[in-house]
Amino acid sequence: MIQQPKSKVFHNNHKPLQLYGFNNLTKTLSFNIYDICYAETLEDRQAYIAYIDEEYNSERLTGILEQVATIIGANILNIAKQDYYPQGASVTVLISEEKVVDPNDPQEECPPENGGDVVMHLDKSHLTVHTYPESHPENGICTFRVDIDVSTCGKISPLKALNFLLDSFDSDIVNLDYRVRGFTRRVDGTKIFIDQKLNSIQNFIASDTLSRYHSVDLNVYQDNIFHTKMILRDFELNNYLFGVKEDQLNIYKKRRIVKKLKKEMNEIFYAKNLPSSPVMY
Repeated sequence: MIQQPKSKVFHNNHKPLQLYGFNNLTKTLSFNIYDICYAETLEDRQAYIAYIDEEYNSERLTGILEQVATIIGANILNIAKQDYYPQGASVTVLISEEKVVDPNDPQEECPPENGGDVVMHLDKSHLTVHTYPESHPENGICTFRVDIDVSTCGKISPLKALNFLLDSFDSDIVNLDYRVRGFTRRVDGTKIFIDQKLNSIQNFIASDTLSRYHSVDLNVYQDNIFHTKMILRDFELNNYLFGVKEDQLNIYKKRRIVKKLKKEMNEIFYAKNLPSSPVMY
């Protein structure tokens, strides 16, 4: 009879629980991050997309995900990265909770053949990021979207990297999803469906970050699904202009641009197209 190892996990009451085998819960933190700007001419819009492609190329994105792995305490197994034509980039990083030992490497400390029971487990865990720069064909609005997934199993938690990722991008709008899938077992066979106390993703966001956003929760507690969406509270026009400064615009032009920008941001935040209304002078 093979005896399963016992491991510890912190459940909602924060008391360590004895598990029967490995923690099989899959925890996934997903982001949609949006940066909005206004670039009036075709040349300015093309320059904006070129700037974004350079600023967030696959090399820099790889560095961000490597930092995420360090923060959550994961080991990197493999990295695949790609810059796309005409725009966009993707990076995928496979990770594990435990160090993977190569028995053929003399520098590695391998366990003795008859030195006791050894259990190794390769996590089904990964980090991914994809970028989507794009622009409206007519009205000068440009939108840069970043999709990020941090998926782990075992004791490591993707929520540890939440604030680092929020700080790594200029974000006007953020959609956050955290979901715990599957179950793991206590030694008595009882199923555990979530391994930490959680009622909102906002509990894990730094207070100075939260203060800059209007945030809304949409949670399904019985299914361990948590959703938070955030939109910046303050609006300074210069932060949204590419190729021109606010003091170069007359009052009527400013009003038109602000109207376009806020319409774009509200449509993304509420996930629906909004009707246009006449420009008020």
